[in-house]
Amino acid sequence: MPSTRARDLRKNPTEAEKKLWSLLRLKQFDGHRFRRQAPIGPYIVDFFCPAARIIIEVDGGQHGDALKYDEARTAWLSTQGHRVIRCWNNDILKNPDGVLLRLREALDKTSDDHAEAH
Repeated sequence: MPSTRARDLRKNPTEAEKKLWSLLRLKQFDGHRFRRQAPIGPYIVDFFCPAARIIIEVDGGQHGDALKYDEARTAWLSTQGHRVIRCWNNDILKNPDGVLLRLREALDKTSDDHAEAH
């Protein structure tokens, strides 16, 4: 069951996930609300901003072996209207400001796209 698996993942985060969550939780990142280990369709995503439809996937070394799976997953999430941003564990742990800058740019672009649509 996805919700049970998501709960288990929330209880056992990686160091990079802990670090990123400490920067995103409680709407402290530019007022955006994020959820962690959120079920979306058949997948559980690492972090999700529902309002902006942005997903952040935290990738470690194991993702090098799962490229086809990740590509199919990203493609499916994109068809559902989500934007997927992939961040390496190492970047989150050693350059969190760079990761947040990249995320801020994605959120700004999403805001601009919504403004143009209306």
